Amino acid sequence: MQEMILIIDCGSQYTQLIARRVRELNVYCEIHPYNNIPELTDAVKGVIISGSPSSVRDENAPRLNMENIKGKLPLLGVCYGAQYLAQHFGGVVEASQTREYGRANLLHIDGTSALFKGITVGSQVWMSHGDTIREVPNGYRIEASTRDVKVAAYHIENEKTYGIQFHPEVYHSKDGLTLLKNFVVGICGCTQDWTPASFVEDTVKQMKEKLGDDHVVLGLSGGVDSTVTAVLLSQAIGDRLHCIFVNNGVLRKNEFEQVLDQYKEMGLNIKGVDSSDRFLDALNGISDPEIKRKTIGRVFIEVFDDEASQLDEVEWLAQGTIYPDVIESVSVKGPSATIKSHHNVGGLPDYMKLKIVEPMNALFKDEVRRVGKELGIPAELLGRHPFPGPGLAIRIMGEITREKVRILQEVDDIFISGLREHQLYDQVWQAGAMLLPVQSVGVMGDERTYESVVALRAVESTDGMTADWVHLPYEFLAEVSNKIINRVKGVNRVVYDISSKPPATIEWE
Repeated sequence: MQEMILIIDCGSQYTQLIARRVRELNVYCEIHPYNNIPELTDAVKGVIISGSPSSVRDENAPRLNMENIKGKLPLLGVCYGAQYLAQHFGGVVEASQTREYGRANLLHIDGTSALFKGITVGSQVWMSHGDTIREVPNGYRIEASTRDVKVAAYHIENEKTYGIQFHPEVYHSKDGLTLLKNFVVGICGCTQDWTPASFVEDTVKQMKEKLGDDHVVLGLSGGVDSTVTAVLLSQAIGDRLHCIFVNNGVLRKNEFEQVLDQYKEMGLNIKGVDSSDRFLDALNGISDPEIKRKTIGRVFIEVFDDEASQLDEVEWLAQGTIYPDVIESVSVKGPSATIKSHHNVGGLPDYMKLKIVEPMNALFKDEVRRVGKELGIPAELLGRHPFPGPGLAIRIMGEITREKVRILQEVDDIFISGLREHQLYDQVWQAGAMLLPVQSVGVMGDERTYESVVALRAVESTDGMTADWVHLPYEFLAEVSNKIINRVKGVNRVVYDISSKPPATIEWE
């Protein structure tokens, strides 16, 4: 049984970051909302309670059932978690009279504390709270303070229960990972054996047991998640995995052929289906971005269903779902407001009657890449930039035509090839070109032109939730702009997008 740390989510924006830090220690962890704490098994070695945008003094603030946790398992309350454990058991939490947000330094540390082992006085931490603990209950011993926060950390005597009013998971807390290691490894006793190699070994074994002699179908996208899913399942069940890669007509230039070649070299049982005309016909006349996305999703389901129905023995549908998708579906506040619909095989109709298997749904994106490396997947595939499911359809503003697709494929190819040639590709998280519904006057030779404008976009990010535009060299942008205008008929102006997310999104539609 895989040992784990349970993280109870009270709504903090940093909860996923806590999980990522714990996993950096090669310890498995799971996030569950405060109002749906799972049954505790022997696998749970400790519990972390996250922060929250709520005040513990609010009537509707998260309330937790501590009956089977406090005093029975190692417990660490972070920010709201620390305040809840203080107030709920007899302490006093009040609105802070001083600013307790941003960098602070620990001016007092209990040298005997197991939680602060190896952390010295002066260590920088990150505060982010409007409430503060004024009085701790009896039996709570203060273990750290800052200039403005007397109770920066405490320990409950005769229990492995701790509370901290700062965030160890953020970069600004310089010894945050040390503190988390002290808790997870030193106090909880976790063995740090959850590695990419162990994940592959365990998952292949589980998939063999779960799937038996059954056949599985998987819709490949060419992206990292579905690729790693395919290779992992292929190791478990071999040719009983049937991969389908669909050309939706709005892929990058030559991508359909190139990706198929790469997959075949990896020994996957794969079928390429060129349905580009079917998609482009369905998109004809549509300019609304949400309708574009839904149209592509609908047609994909139709094509996928046509192909899957030809495989009589298939009983399972594999998906490249990863952990952030799982967390979102069971988050404290429910799924976030829809900004854009996401193209996913999860929309397959009930009549297909396939059972779902998601071997990657315990992993974050960076972990997926590490597992892919362990599986021997080429670095070129693992390092691919994210590419939207609707493809170039949402990078063409307005109606989709075959001519517009051709123009954007050529522009995109020059831009992405240029990034690779100048060793800039790996410095960028995602890049692409947008074809704008704007025409501008230009001069080519002695002739006046009135042609399209394209915008280039390159961002740096870690997970796509926030992103900043990349400061590409002017010389590079000048070279790419010149090539696009000279080589792509129909374009006479190139601009560069310098918007960050938020307030802008990475894609334009």
